[in-house]
Amino acid sequence: MKTRLRGGLVVSMDPAVGDLPRGDVLIEDGRIAAIGATLDSAAAEVVDATGKIVLPGFVDTHRHTWQTAFRGLGADWTFDQYRVAVHGRLKPHYQPEDVYLGNLLGRLEALSSGVTTMLDWFHCAGRPENADAAIAALHAAPGHSIFCYGADGPDIAPEIRRVRASLPGDAMALGLRGPVVSTMDETAADVALARELGLRVSTHVHGTGGWPHGDRPIAGMRERGLLDDRTTIVHGNGLSDDQLAMLADAGSSVSISPDVELKMGFEPLVTGRALAAGLRPSLSIDDCPSAGGDMFGAMRTALAAERGGVTTRDVLGFATVEGARACGRNTGSLTVGKDADLVLLDAEDLSVFPVGDPAGTIVAAGHPGLVDSVFVAGKAVKRDGRLLGVDLPALRARLLESRDRIAAAAGVAVDGSWTP
Repeated sequence: MKTRLRGGLVVSMDPAVGDLPRGDVLIEDGRIAAIGATLDSAAAEVVDATGKIVLPGFVDTHRHTWQTAFRGLGADWTFDQYRVAVHGRLKPHYQPEDVYLGNLLGRLEALSSGVTTMLDWFHCAGRPENADAAIAALHAAPGHSIFCYGADGPDIAPEIRRVRASLPGDAMALGLRGPVVSTMDETAADVALARELGLRVSTHVHGTGGWPHGDRPIAGMRERGLLDDRTTIVHGNGLSDDQLAMLADAGSSVSISPDVELKMGFEPLVTGRALAAGLRPSLSIDDCPSAGGDMFGAMRTALAAERGGVTTRDVLGFATVEGARACGRNTGSLTVGKDADLVLLDAEDLSVFPVGDPAGTIVAAGHPGLVDSVFVAGKAVKRDGRLLGVDLPALRARLLESRDRIAAAAGVAVDGSWTP
């Protein structure tokens, strides 16, 4: 099967390819077969990309997708308020059907805005059925999804092994309990389990006070040999410069959630300090009760929060190349041989027309309404501004029923009148 995207403004994110003011991308058997100014491609389906920006699909390296039903509810909350409301009040009332709908609608929303790969950092795991529902929802949505199981409890190994048996390859990761909320011995045991099962690991680290083993968790992990190129630290706010350098030396990655970190009162983003330490971050949404679910907003906030020394091309790379690296995906740039995860943006929309510097336009003025088409492994999952094969009205109705049931049980008003 061959598809030729013809005549688009190609932003490859591959230094060897560069940008093409007018170029073609040939897709064959789910991979990028050729890129050039004009390609001859017999027997290929031709997609007219005239007036479109063609770029790699975005990669979100950390999203708590199960919370989608409560979008916008926590936009004014601090982190402590979020924790009380979402984890203390709402989460106990989640049934498997609620998890399924939150994950499905959240994944579809991400896909519709150009996120072709997403790591679902799942921590609504009060029962195995919840995890199974989350996985089923990710499978029901097209796109590359990684189920990052944030299992909790004194012995997580049996449950992690059970789920791993059904999720081979890179479709699963392990969300570590520590090193912020557990001991270093527990963190070491979790990392050992992940390595045994061939899983990447992701863990939240932010703030500088109250950690069980002091304010140097990364140094502690390094001393125990727990850092490598399959380790992602989420947020990283408050980490010292030398600990960021430790992550870089180990080949680890850091996932920055710009909107949530600023809104919830975390310490300043580590973007600039990470770059200075040789660590190129990826970007993530975190949670949709507090922030928008599209990568455009995250890129714009990342640029504004760390203006000096960070370019729009850097930030676009965080959302594509670096995200793919953190997730171990063969995507992130338009490079021959890579999986054909691509997005077509409407370059003639009045909000971006005329396009001069494409990276500057995407980061400074891009928005989900520009996303005309999305391809995952060469297959179109969105065309002409519409997701394909999805009954959105039915799903919307089910999600509203789920939200209202949980809110009533938790005693939470969804109109913004309730404060944790």
